[in-house]
Amino acid sequence: MTRSIRFLTTTLSVAGVLLIAYFLMGYSKPIPERKADEMYKDHVEENYKVFSLATPEEVYFAGERVPMETFGVREKLDRELLVNTYWHSNTFLTFKRANRWFPVIEPILEKNGVPDDFKYLAVIESGLTNAVSPAGATGFWQFMKTTGESYGLEITSEVDERYHVEKSTEAACQYLLDAYEKYGDWALVAASYNMGMGGVNKQLKNQQVDEYWDLLLNQETGRYVYRILAIKEILNNSGDYGFVLRPKDLYEPYETRTVMLDSAVADFASYAKDQGVNYNILKTMNPWLRKASLTNKYKKEYEIILPAE
Repeated sequence: MTRSIRFLTTTLSVAGVLLIAYFLMGYSKPIPERKADEMYKDHVEENYKVFSLATPEEVYFAGERVPMETFGVREKLDRELLVNTYWHSNTFLTFKRANRWFPVIEPILEKNGVPDDFKYLAVIESGLTNAVSPAGATGFWQFMKTTGESYGLEITSEVDERYHVEKSTEAACQYLLDAYEKYGDWALVAASYNMGMGGVNKQLKNQQVDEYWDLLLNQETGRYVYRILAIKEILNNSGDYGFVLRPKDLYEPYETRTVMLDSAVADFASYAKDQGVNYNILKTMNPWLRKASLTNKYKKEYEIILPAE
């Protein structure tokens, strides 16, 4: 096959390549079906490769060693590495978003004494977006309303701080520290973030074990910590898993300034214009403002984030 045809095989559909090759070789009759099948198989064999992955020998979560020799641990991690490696679009988006949001999350975790690895928990909870689950869990850290309020977040029809990345991260830190005080084990802390401390307590008691790695759990929680480990591994060793990104491919952190607001706002579109931006920018950078206006009956002071001048 000529160099030009080899080039075309990488840019056109297999059917298109076969058709072009057919005409270039001077045929005037349709390619027999068996011949087309053989050419197709040759093309796939030459150009399409999918590789198994090498599971890391040593893995740590929040400074604690993962017992890879424990029954089932290696296979469960292998599954999550495969799923997240070959779910290309989602994992590429994770790389891009992490470049913007990890610099916001990391210093808050450090300030509160929470291991840096918990930033990957936010990835598997929400994909670093202000997602809303069918059950109503909201934001980067997927707080339910009652839990968010119990950790100091304001949640009303006008203001919902579950959508506030910095404040919700602070609240998540307090939950994680409360759980660590109870368990003294970061893997169990992570599991409790998914199924609640009550659920973890019940399973530890019923199964008469004391580590996450020995528990038989529902599928979601049973995969939960392994998903965190897989995301951590892939994001920190992108080349080993076939991901190639240029710096310009990543989403840059927002450069911002803060203005204080301690009054009612009748119309945020007009307010945005007064601040030199538009409504879209204002609400994108302050998604915790849930309506087009703010009553602010008690003159509470809020920090409004705007693009740097």
